[in-house]
Amino acid sequence: MVFCVERVRATYALLLVAFIIGSLIPSQAQQAPSSTPAQQPTVQEGTFEEGTAKPSPAQTPATPSPNSSTQQPTTPAPSASEAPPKPASPGSTQLKLGTGDLVEINVYNVPELATKGRVSSNGDLYLPLIGYVHVADLTIEEAQTLIEKRLTDGGFLRDPHVSILVDEFPSQGVSMLGEVSKPGVYPVLGDRRLVDMVTAAGGLTDKAGREVTIIHRDQPDKPQVVELSRTLTSNPQSNVPIFPGDSIEVHRAPIIYVVGDVGRPSGLLVDNGKLTVLQALALAGGANRTAKLNDSRILRKSEGPTGITETKVQLKKILEAKNPDITLEPNDILFVPLSGAKVAAARSLEAAMAITTGLAIYAVHP
Repeated sequence: MVFCVERVRATYALLLVAFIIGSLIPSQAQQAPSSTPAQQPTVQEGTFEEGTAKPSPAQTPATPSPNSSTQQPTTPAPSASEAPPKPASPGSTQLKLGTGDLVEINVYNVPELATKGRVSSNGDLYLPLIGYVHVADLTIEEAQTLIEKRLTDGGFLRDPHVSILVDEFPSQGVSMLGEVSKPGVYPVLGDRRLVDMVTAAGGLTDKAGREVTIIHRDQPDKPQVVELSRTLTSNPQSNVPIFPGDSIEVHRAPIIYVVGDVGRPSGLLVDNGKLTVLQALALAGGANRTAKLNDSRILRKSEGPTGITETKVQLKKILEAKNPDITLEPNDILFVPLSGAKVAAARSLEAAMAITTGLAIYAVHP
């Protein structure tokens, strides 16, 4: 019995030593890897190999072959031209406070500081606690920020919120002068153009011409001259923008005078400033029978010693299309003289007609 127990103990010790030696000595496959790699078994999609599923395409990123002509699409870097646009800076049409503006100022949750005042001639506005604040040429937002800063820096309020309401905007007005129905000063709140201001002034008068002079407040030495079309909206180029402080003057149409032995001696308003001798004569009712046509004259202002130049016009030949028509200039005077010989003949004819008429009358009424 003792011999069996000793034999079991020896066997158990040998097994333990073999196990320890086997764990310390690496296997042949680990010590010398095979020079020829084993061929990987082909596994089709949807099958399992050794209990492990093949990863799906969504899990394994596809690696394109070097010889493949199809490449993965890449997202190009945004160019400078495609960059998001920057916010536009405020233009010259942005409303700014100026001399004479009547404003209301309120401070949130502090009704004691609410005030109403008018901007002085030097651009200052008096406010409680902080005194005079220069607000001229500032936008409403800039003026609010300035007042808030003055209240904070003075230690009067912590994080104040100021709001400004403009009751009157005389500094943002445009002066309408000349040949408009209602001359005066009209406010410009927002973007306005020439046609808008002419319409606000009641439109043009019947004596208005096509020339308009615009004097901008920021460029008083560079007046802008605009030629209006016959209809205000037919020429978009003439509908120029108007800014606060501008002055617009609509000039009177040039006048051409037709005097002498004509049907209706008068002055003719020419909105475009262009009129010929025949057109002026037709508008004046034509020449009378007693007119001396070939002795007509055009009187024009000049810088000579007399201030007037005289040009002889053979009106009869122009009427007969033997001479070309003559273009008149603004303020020209077309003079058609009276013929003494024709007057004497006309008087003899009138006397003969009177005798004939009397005889006829008498024949009708014996």
